[in-house]
Amino acid sequence: MYERSRSEGFGEEVKRRIMLGTYVLSAGYFDAYYKKAQQVRTLLRKDFDAAFSQCDVIATPTSPESAFLLGEKIHDPVSMYLSDVYTVSANLAGIPGVSIPCGLNEGLPVGLQLLGRVLDEERLLRTADAFQRRTDHHQAHPPEFS
Repeated sequence: MYERSRSEGFGEEVKRRIMLGTYVLSAGYFDAYYKKAQQVRTLLRKDFDAAFSQCDVIATPTSPESAFLLGEKIHDPVSMYLSDVYTVSANLAGIPGVSIPCGLNEGLPVGLQLLGRVLDEERLLRTADAFQRRTDHHQAHPPEFS
């Protein structure tokens, strides 16, 4: 039952990330990885706090490149991990973030990530809403690819 409940409904990439997290948190690696990660998290949070003392919202790309075709990178896990590189900092720092469409590049969607202060989701969502109301990027659809 355990194996079925942990594998049904998850794609290969999700399973790979779950296994990596389980490995890193295993007894022999806790101090080497988790403890160090917590220290880095504290430094990252301080950097964001300093940035938010000068602004309300930070805008960044969601990903280093446009969206890719469905199944295009399924056999390239490193590329899949790298596509998340800009979204990881919000999770590590414990700050809210939202990704919204901001156009197409060569017919494929491009995301804009907005980051906000801790517990300031309302301002973050108001900013995302204001952007969407003033643009039509959310209405753009990539062409059908076969």
